[in-house]
Amino acid sequence: MSDLTRVASPPVVQKPRRPRAASWCAVGKPPTARARLILGVLSFALPFALWCVVSYVPFVWHPLIAITDPGDVSYYEVGMRAPKDDFADAVRTAIAAHQQPPKGVPANPVYLPAPDEVARALWAAVSVPSGTPEEFRLSTSLWHSIQIMVWAFLISSAIGVPLGILSGAYSSIGRLTEPFVEFFRYLPAPAFGALCVAILGIYDAPKIAIIVIGTFFQQVLIIAATTRRVDYALLEAAQTLGARNLRLVLKVVVPAALPDLYKDQRILLGWAWTYLIVAELVGTSSGITFFITQQARYLHFDNVYAAILVLGIVGFGSDLVLAWLGRWLFPWKRISA
Repeated sequence: MSDLTRVASPPVVQKPRRPRAASWCAVGKPPTARARLILGVLSFALPFALWCVVSYVPFVWHPLIAITDPGDVSYYEVGMRAPKDDFADAVRTAIAAHQQPPKGVPANPVYLPAPDEVARALWAAVSVPSGTPEEFRLSTSLWHSIQIMVWAFLISSAIGVPLGILSGAYSSIGRLTEPFVEFFRYLPAPAFGALCVAILGIYDAPKIAIIVIGTFFQQVLIIAATTRRVDYALLEAAQTLGARNLRLVLKVVVPAALPDLYKDQRILLGWAWTYLIVAELVGTSSGITFFITQQARYLHFDNVYAAILVLGIVGFGSDLVLAWLGRWLFPWKRISA
């Protein structure tokens, strides 16, 4: 067949491939919104399920026996927890002496209460009537601790944020302040507890001081590092238009770095929560740490878990609120991400 009579075959048109859904475990690819929701729920459900298994399934752990009927054994009481070997010896001894043996059910140690016990303790602690001493009032203790943490973080931010911005914007200020700040941030804040009490007394002032010491020096370094990441092209453009010195910092550097500075403050607020527990071991007997210590002293570990759970809920909830507020304040940052 000659070239003139050969009929050209039509070009093969390939159908565009439909993009496959992102895999849950794909490297470098974020999961879908549905996958993120499921994984987020599982991150809480799996530890809770493990807690339930350890608490309610007798053959998983349960090294003790909770006494339900002491029988004729004088040193057993209802609710008392005894090791399995000791309980077995008591049963054999009672049977050999023709006495009524004790009865019991498998149980975990007192420091690992079941989820339903913690839930009841949480409700009881929240609904305690007025007039109850503070060591038994979770809401009062928590509110006192929140006030201490907020005041300490405000004091730290009032000094640390401006100093961090100036250190990041001006190399000379950074060279002057950051070597000492780098040195001081390695000194543990609890080491200053006795000194803070000697200077500030035994009330809330030393607690606030310890939280400030624990967050201020980290704050200066983090804020300075964030400020240095501002695009230098913005500074050049502003300088071309005549901006200089402090006006350049206030009108260009701070607005450009503000979304990242806000995110840094969220992280540092979490550190303040951590130092709160350490700080409340110093000084007067008040706050959520005093509540936890008192309840542990009386072996009320269900109340201890309830207080720890409330701390996590308040801290995590406040972070979610701040994250939502950040998306509302800086919508362009979310779009560009």
